Amino acid sequence: MRNKAVKSSLKTAIRKAREAVAAGDFEKATVATRAASRQLDKAVSKGVIHKNAAANKKSALAIKVASLQG
Repeated sequence: MRNKAVKSSLKTAIRKAREAVAAGDFEKATVATRAASRQLDKAVSKGVIHKNAAANKKSALAIKVASLQG
């Protein structure tokens, strides 16, 4: 049950970042992506998700945020 709380907060953080990107708000997307990255790193350290899965998710979010800047 402990992993469920971590996964839930992780999904929420990732969803907020994706919604900010979809809204086209670069500043909000950047802040939300940083928060999601922190949550991903915490999930990895607790053994909830694999480090490569976290790296893939962080990379995908970073690419989406970078597309807003250009």
